[in-house]
Amino acid sequence: MIDDRTWAGSAACAQTSPDTLFVRGAAQRTARELCFSCPVRMACLVEALSSATEFGVWGGMTERERRALLKRYPDVTDWASWLAEHGHEVETPSMAASRRRVAALGAAARAS
Repeated sequence: MIDDRTWAGSAACAQTSPDTLFVRGAAQRTARELCFSCPVRMACLVEALSSATEFGVWGGMTERERRALLKRYPDVTDWASWLAEHGHEVETPSMAASRRRVAALGAAARAS
């Protein structure tokens, strides 16, 4: 069976350089800000968690955040369903700060 990845063409990062999202350390927190305005963020995150993708920012989560989530919930086999039900549990304080920063930038852009 071939996985459906048609969502990738609609991703906010589809037209950016991969080097933007495959960074290390604190730069990952900045890189993921692009994710919070992305219409397919959850599909991206599901893909990364389902395949245990080790590198890069996917669905607004850094490598470390995804590893922690996979370790915390080792029995999850359907990340799409789990995230639909428990998605609020995956937001870290730094993700919330990034989300607020993105919202403020969007509001400022609309006001000008």
